[in-house]
Amino acid sequence: MTTRTAPPTVDRSPQHTSSGMPTWVPPIGLLAALVVLTEVTVRLLDVPDYVMPAPSEVAAALVGNAEVIAGHTASTITTAVLGLIAGTVLGVGLAVAMSASAPLRAALYPLVVVSQSIPMVVLAPLFVVWFGFGPLPRLLVVALVAFFPVAVATVSGLSSADRDQVDLVRAMGGSRREVTRHVLVPGALPSLFTGLKVAASYAMFGAVVGEWIGASSGLGLYLERSRASFATDQMFAAVLVIAAISVVLVGLVFALERAALPWQAAERAQRRAATARSAW
Repeated sequence: MTTRTAPPTVDRSPQHTSSGMPTWVPPIGLLAALVVLTEVTVRLLDVPDYVMPAPSEVAAALVGNAEVIAGHTASTITTAVLGLIAGTVLGVGLAVAMSASAPLRAALYPLVVVSQSIPMVVLAPLFVVWFGFGPLPRLLVVALVAFFPVAVATVSGLSSADRDQVDLVRAMGGSRREVTRHVLVPGALPSLFTGLKVAASYAMFGAVVGEWIGASSGLGLYLERSRASFATDQMFAAVLVIAAISVVLVGLVFALERAALPWQAAERAQRRAATARSAW
């Protein structure tokens, strides 16, 4: 009598693709392939180091200057995180104010949009003139970069609240505060986190721009000094650090979203499982 073994089960959780492969494998594999291709191309074509250093040279620069880069990185992370927090508070505050008053929204919303039409490289020198070379100008640059996606996303979330639920809470004698707490805020949280992910991805960019204009430390300053000395390998090393920190910040927002909205994570898992079943 032969025994029939059960087919292996495939984990189709949100951390896996429909084929059972962890979701981090495809991007890491593509990145590794690009690194190898760049290394081979640069070596074969004998590209000058100051034009395009080989990835191995960038890695050597990263390791050789690890202590210096670590000091600049700590400064940039501090600026990015504090600026992101300030921008989030400002964005949520403006969104709540605009959602509570139609005339105020009509007056503020165009100004919020116009504020993003002015490049940060133009505003940053003005902040330095107004507030000096301390950390405040850099924090303002990050806050202004971060508040816009948070404000726009939160306004959209507050405006798209379920009107039936709002009417129900009001019919039961609920006050404006109770409507906001039990209906508007929970309904706006998914939109808020969407805007916060965008803001987190921009935070390091804002910090680096602020450090270019005026700072005594930070990756922006390190980049500028490396550029002035034509140390392209050091520039690429700093860019890699900036990109890695940006990914970590966005990942932290994703983790915070899963903790604050567990039901949304469950719904996504069900949708992905259904998609995987249909693919099989």
